[in-house]
Parts: sequence; C-alpha cells; structure tokens
Amino acid sequence: MSRHVSKIGDPSPLKRLDEPQISKKIRLEIEVDENMSDNSPDRNRRANFSNVNGVNRNLNIHSVKPTTKKLIIKNFKSEPKLPDDYNETTWKKLSSAVIAIQQSKPNEYLLEELYQAVGNMCSHKMASELYKNLFELIDAHVRSNIEKFKTETMDRLLFLKKMNDTWQSHCNQMIMIRGIFLCLDRTYVLQNPNISSIWDMGLDLFRKYFMLHTLVQTRVVEGLLMLIEQERQGDKVDRILLKSLLRMLTDLQIYNKAFEQKFLQSTERLYAAEGQRLMQELEVPEFLAHVDKRIHEENERVLHYLDSSTKYQLIHTVEKQLLSEHINNILQKGLDNLLEENRLHDLSLLYQLFSRVKNGLQELCHAFNAFIKKQGRTIVIDPEKDKTMVQELLDFKDAMDNIVASCFKKNEMFSNSLKEAFEHFINQRTNKPAELIAKFVDSKLRAGNKEATEEELERLLDKIMVLFRFIHGKDVFEAFYKKDLAKRLLVGKSASVDAEKSMLSKLKQECGGGFTSKLEGMFKDMELSKDINVAFKQHLNINTPELMPLDMTVNILTMGYWPTYLPMDVTLPAQMVKFQDIFKEFYLSKHNGRKLQWQPTLGHCVLKARFKAGQKELVVSLFQTLVILLFNESDEHGFEYIKAATNIEDGELRRTLQSLACGKARVLNKIPKGREIEDNDKFKFNNDFVNKLFRIKINQIQMKETTEEQKATEERVFQDRQYQIDAAIVRIMKMRKTLSHNLLISELLGQLKFPVKPSDLKKRIESLIDRDYMERDKDNSNQYNYVA
Repeated sequence: MSRHVSKIGDPSPLKRLDEPQISKKIRLEIEVDENMSDNSPDRNRRANFSNVNGVNRNLNIHSVKPTTKKLIIKNFKSEPKLPDDYNETTWKKLSSAVIAIQQSKPNEYLLEELYQAVGNMCSHKMASELYKNLFELIDAHVRSNIEKFKTETMDRLLFLKKMNDTWQSHCNQMIMIRGIFLCLDRTYVLQNPNISSIWDMGLDLFRKYFMLHTLVQTRVVEGLLMLIEQERQGDKVDRILLKSLLRMLTDLQIYNKAFEQKFLQSTERLYAAEGQRLMQELEVPEFLAHVDKRIHEENERVLHYLDSSTKYQLIHTVEKQLLSEHINNILQKGLDNLLEENRLHDLSLLYQLFSRVKNGLQELCHAFNAFIKKQGRTIVIDPEKDKTMVQELLDFKDAMDNIVASCFKKNEMFSNSLKEAFEHFINQRTNKPAELIAKFVDSKLRAGNKEATEEELERLLDKIMVLFRFIHGKDVFEAFYKKDLAKRLLVGKSASVDAEKSMLSKLKQECGGGFTSKLEGMFKDMELSKDINVAFKQHLNINTPELMPLDMTVNILTMGYWPTYLPMDVTLPAQMVKFQDIFKEFYLSKHNGRKLQWQPTLGHCVLKARFKAGQKELVVSLFQTLVILLFNESDEHGFEYIKAATNIEDGELRRTLQSLACGKARVLNKIPKGREIEDNDKFKFNNDFVNKLFRIKINQIQMKETTEEQKATEERVFQDRQYQIDAAIVRIMKMRKTLSHNLLISELLGQLKFPVKPSDLKKRIESLIDRDYMERDKDNSNQYNYVA
C-alpha cells in the first residue's frame, strides 16, 4: 500500500499586488490510505483487493485491518514582515478609493485588492488606526454634504428632492465602503462592543449633522408636513419622496422627536377646525361619510409612507377631533331623522364609527332608547290613533328590530335597551294598549280575515306576543280577549281552530296555566256541547218524531269560564219554546242538580224566505229572526208593535231594525225612509228584494263598545285585582304572623303581577282590618298582626 505526502501553502498571489505575501505559512503532511480515499466514487462500496499479491480474491473484507489517516501540521520556520511604510501607503490607496466612491468617480484599484489590504491591516493590529481614519474621512464628507443645505434658497419641494438624493447617495456609498472594509467590521468592530459598525457609523454621523443644523432639519420636516397637508386637501403628491424621507428619519432614529410630534399636532389642528366647520355645514349622513373617508385616507398614509408606530396616535387624533368632540351634536342633529327614515346604510356607518371612540356606543344606545320612548309615546298616548295603534306598534317594533339586527350587529346592549324602551312607553297609558291588543288579535282570528295565510298569521301572533310581554296589566288583556273569544266561538266566527289553540298555547307558555285555565275551559265547553247536541238529536228522533223538524244547536257554557252576560227575556215563538223545554228536560235528566239559564243575545238562525225573485236563505241573529217572523202574520208593522211582540230591549231593537231595513240587504222597507229608527216608524216586508246569492248573511249592526261597557269590563278587572290583593295580604300575614307596613307593601309589590299603587294596597289593608282578618299592633300602629 503506497503513501502520498502533499503540501498545502498560500493561495496564488493576486495580480498587481506588489507587496510580499504576509499570511502566516504552515506545512501540512497528510498520510492517506489510498484505498480509503475520499475520491472513491462510493465510500461505502467494498474495497477492491484484486491487485494485492498472494491474497485470495474471495478474502473476507473483515479480515483486513483498515489503515488510519495521519495529519501532520508544522509551522513555517520564519514569519514574513510588513514594510515599514505599509500603513501609510495602504491607507493612501484605501482613502483614494473611499473618496472616489463619495464623489461617484471610477476607482483605480480592484476591489479584491482593497479588500485584501484591509484584511492585512486588521491581521497586523492596525485596525484601530484604520477605523479612526475612515471615521474622519466619512465625517468630513457628511458634514460638507449637510452644510450645503444651510445656504439653499430653493422652494421646499426641490429642497426635499435634493435632500432625498443626498440621503440615497449616502446610503449607497456606505454600502460600497462597508463592502471594502468588511474585514474591519467582522473583526475589530465585533471585538469592541462600544464601537459602531461602519453602517451605524454612517447613520450616526448623518444624524449628528442633520440634528446639529436645525434649520436644515426644520425645512425638511416642514416640507414633509406641507406635502401631507396638500394631499389632505386633495392634491396629488410624490408619495415615493415622502416615503423615502420619512424612512430616512426612522433610520436616523429621530422620526418621533423631529417629525411625529409636529405631524400629530398639525393633524389635530387641521381636523379640529374641519370638524367644527363641517358640523355646521353638512347634514349628519354627509358628515359621517366624510369622517369615514378621512379615517380611510389616514390609514392609507400609514400604509404608503408613514411609520407604522404612528398609526394608533394618528387614527386616535382623527377620531377624537371628528367624532368624540361632536358625539352629542351628531346624535341631536341627525339620529332621529336616520331612524325615522330607516336609513340603514347611514345607521350602520354611525354604529361603526361610534364603536371606535370611547363611550360612543353607550351614548348612541341612550339616544336610541330616548327616540323609541318618544316615538312610541306618540303612538300610544294619542286617542285618535287607537284604531291603528297596534299595527303601528308592530311596524315600529319590526323597524327597530331590523335596525338592531342589521345596523347595530345584534348588540345585546341595544336589544335590551329596545325592550326597556317599549316596556316603558307602552305602559304610559294604563290598560288601553292591553285592550287594543286583545281587539287586534280578535280582528285577526275572526272569520273573514283573508289578509294572511296560516304561516303569516302564525308569525303575526308571535309578534303580538312580543308586545303582550311588555304589558304590565295582563289581566286587562285577558278580560277583553276572553270576551272576544267567546263571541268568536259562540257565533262561529273563528277563522281557524288551530290558530285559536296556537294563540292559547302562546299565552299559556308566557303566563302559565292559571292565566289560560278559563280560556281552555271555554274550548272544553264547546267540545262537550258538540257531543250533547249529537245525543239530543238522537233523543228527538226516538222520542218526539211528531215535532216539526227544527235543527237546533245548543251550547252549554260553564258560568265561571265565560264572560258575564246580562240576562234578557224575549218573547220566542211557541215552536222554539217547545224545543227549549224538551232540551232542558233532556239535559237535566243527565246532569241532575244543574241550572240552565238561556242567553238569547248570542243566538243565530237560518231562515227560509220567499220573495218574488224566488226563495232565499237568510243567516240572521236571534233578534233579527224574531222581528222577521212577525211578518208572516202581516206585511206591515209599527215600531211599537214590534217592540211589544218581541220584548227586545229598545236600543237592541232599533239596531236590529236598522240592519234589516237600512243595511245592504234590505228585506224590510222603512216608512218613512231614513237612517235613524223613530217610535212612529212603520216597516213593511220587501217582497221585491233581489240578491244574486242564495244564502245571504245579514249582519247585525254592532253597537260600538260604549264608554260604560268599557268601564264595566275595567271594573270587573279592578274587582278581580282587589280579590287577588286581599288573598296575597292574607297569605303573607298568615305566614309571617307579624309584619311592619313597609315590609308588607314591599312583599305585595313583589308578588302581584299587575301594576298597583301603594295607596290602593293601603285601602285593601284597611278593608281586611275592618273584616277582622288582621289588626294593628296596640303598641306600634305601623305594625300588623294576623288574626287567626
């Protein structure tokens, strides 16, 4: 196995390098196993031993011991020395190269030669002097460049461009100089942490003289502010120039001190004046659009040329001067109009902008709440709007809900404020909204309401329930709703049983089973009445087949479930009386001990009538039936006779005759003609009556609910409330035995579900004391004791 020894010396000398090589020389002796050479195509391949004499080609490789590499390093016998004038001659070359770079002239030396020279000086401990010389050379150049600007009288834009050119040249020059003196940066500078790198040295010197000459600095900053202000006024400016000079200030680490503070001050002055002026000149939507545009523009400036650290303070300044300072003015001047006109885009922008400033959304929420209370009060308080109140409330609620959802991003604070405002204004007028909501539900659930499909009706009922939740006097709603529901069920005017039960289910879910127990009882009565009528007809067919066929349907009403109706005795035809007696006997035979009281006010009939034009069927009320049947005896009757024959109450009779003689379907003729019914009027059967329909419904003229009837309903509600108050007082006192007046009032207000005044509670307490349910304490008149 042969050995090879190779020697490694210095690299070949550079061209035009006159001085001798100065690198330390060493001699290396390397002993290498030829078969284990790294030059082998595959170091992991099995060695080839075919050329070794006396060795079997099939010899196992593991039996051969590998040879080791041997590396011998020896010093040269003597170290080369530099010429005595090497420092001066080399710096002369280097300084001429630096000056050529600074003056943008061609360099007479190769960069490799200059780089090698710097390396040699650093290796021979000349780095300190080299750094000092380089510092002085750059210092002089930077100083002369900056001082030139002291005497410049050109306009600001040209001044900025020239300064930018100087800065760009300085940066390019420092990059080239650092390339030559890279060895100095990597050795001497790294070994001395207190010394700046060559690049930082250039920045430090530029910053030093830039800040030293305040006039130059001031002109640059003012020029930058001038360009930015021109851009804000709509002029087109050189953004590249702005970006370069602002980057210069950032690199020099004087951006904040020299520029940012002045920039923010000028921004504040500009937008403070602009905000005051535009708030007077523009309408709120235009003002909001302008503010949004300004914020977008300032964000664009940060993106294009301002330092990112300026963004927060800059945007905050714009928001403060254009929004925070004018929040109340914006809300007072324009919010009501935006809400009334349903300007969703402008409201969305208002919410978005106000969310940027402190307390902006809170102020907006307060103003939103105040608007709803003011607008809602105008709907509820005005008696002239009673007919349209509920529909207006529904529309108003829909509009406000849409604004909260689409403009205010379903903010919970605004949703709660909306609910609070509705609950506040809807109870400003005691009891009336509850009554009108009940009547509105009646109008929608009554047969003949073809305005909506079942799905639309269900959605409408859900919306009505939202209004219902806001009402404090829910018992008032129950009273009127029960009265109207009774009419719908008894007269058969309910549009849909499913819709009725759906509404009942919603009320039960909202107020509990106690609230709807009587209403559910009404439905139960109607179901039981169907079964009773089927059994009664079977009874008639079996027991009284000789009677004239009369299809009579009777509804059995449990008195506690239904509204209270005033009993009215009228004179019925003998045939009807006969059927009444038979039904009474039939019913009492099955339900012993019960008492039946007939209510003719809610009855209705179908009559067959013959006219010249042919036979017709008339769908009429029981009172109308009694009047029409009289004309089977004679074609003409006077008012007094009809009144005596039917025994119908005077006012009810007049309305009945109006419906028959003065309505659309006039089966009677009034003599003399006129709208009002007088005592001396006569009525004649209208044999010439014509109508294209076979079955004609003659509507009873509904007596408008008089003030007395409304008061009667309210009085019943008030009476029910008194019973509830009495029961609550007794319940509390029975549990507590002894209680002070204030604590009793407090507990009552917590338990009662309807609005009540403390003075009313005091009256009920006095009433219970008079009835010996409780007594005043003998020693403390402000204390009550329960009397067992």
